Amino acid sequence: MQLGRLFRRVMNAVIPPALFLGLTGYFGWQATQGAHGLHAYHQQLQLLDDARESQKNAVAEQTAWRRRVSGLSEGALNGDMLDERARAMLNLANPNDIVVPYDKHDQLY
Repeated sequence: MQLGRLFRRVMNAVIPPALFLGLTGYFGWQATQGAHGLHAYHQQLQLLDDARESQKNAVAEQTAWRRRVSGLSEGALNGDMLDERARAMLNLANPNDIVVPYDKHDQLY
């Protein structure tokens, strides 16, 4: 009888703190390493930063294309600019033009 009472007393003294420590450890681990924990939160923040950077790049590219397309209207075409772009794209020069060669690493201005 005394042995059974001693066993029950020891179990009542050990099981609740052990259960509490186990649950605390489990929830602590999940709070840091789990699917919705701090580690996953930082990964989501990194993905959000990447998405914002991509959006900024896409908006800049869209702005550049809008500027190019707006320059295609008939009233916006300038003969001199059209001639200059055509020569640059075809890599041609007028015999009266002065050509200054430069290396690809040299600054143009």
